[in-house]
Amino acid sequence: MEEGKVPKQQQSRQPGLQSEMKPQPESSSENYRASGKLNSKVAIITGGDSGIGRAVAIAFAKEGADIVITYLNEHEDANNTKKEIEQCGKTCVLIDGDVGDETFCAEVAAQTISRFGHVEILVNNAAEQHLRESILDIDKAQLEKTFRTNIFSMFYMVKAVLPHLKKGARIINTTSVTAYKGNPHLLDYSATKGAIVAFTRSLSLQLIEREIYVNAVAPGPIWTPLIPSTFPPDKVADFGQNVPMKRPGQPSEVAPCYVFLASQDCSYMAGQVLHPNGGTIVNG
Repeated sequence: MEEGKVPKQQQSRQPGLQSEMKPQPESSSENYRASGKLNSKVAIITGGDSGIGRAVAIAFAKEGADIVITYLNEHEDANNTKKEIEQCGKTCVLIDGDVGDETFCAEVAAQTISRFGHVEILVNNAAEQHLRESILDIDKAQLEKTFRTNIFSMFYMVKAVLPHLKKGARIINTTSVTAYKGNPHLLDYSATKGAIVAFTRSLSLQLIEREIYVNAVAPGPIWTPLIPSTFPPDKVADFGQNVPMKRPGQPSEVAPCYVFLASQDCSYMAGQVLHPNGGTIVNG
């Protein structure tokens, strides 16, 4: 395989499956050195079965956190993530369902508290995207589903988890480089990601007096199941070639941003966005 490129491939369902990707995304780096930054903490990670969510879950477990993962229906991917977390000596609870459903989000919070008795970190990461050439091709059903999954879910999860968060808790939202530079063929997706930036800043201002810190991460082109399940094979093969680093990033290269934002290291940061995007310059 040519360095920095991925072979042509496509998946016919979304969410995509990490188990079917070639090559497999890098969920954990051998060079990562944990130091107990999240010892005894509990983290809920939506969309934690694969891609960025899996890498974050593994990194958090290496840092000492127990993990609750929500996912839609990708059972094999979710169980593979659970095995990796358990190899770190930590507990992983899997909960399948639709984060676009407020009742499900309430159940996630309830199960977390029932199992662990506390929660300190919420990572709102689950998302979907659909390639469309024109706004005229985006029907009502797609528009509502994309917003429900990508941004409504964040409102639902925060509302469910917030009563259990104490001083020093962290909320981390996954936005995207598309929130800043746009994407003509991912119009509704990009709009939700822009909404997440505003949601992050506003929620931060609302919760900062309680010393609950809200930040976000805006990844660029990262090799995750969303890519082969969204784009045609030719586009997949070119994925990530248009950034200054001339390659797609790996989930393991994004996860340290979340570790930083979840830990005491970011004690003087709130309402901000980190940009692991291969060198693309954006404002904000």
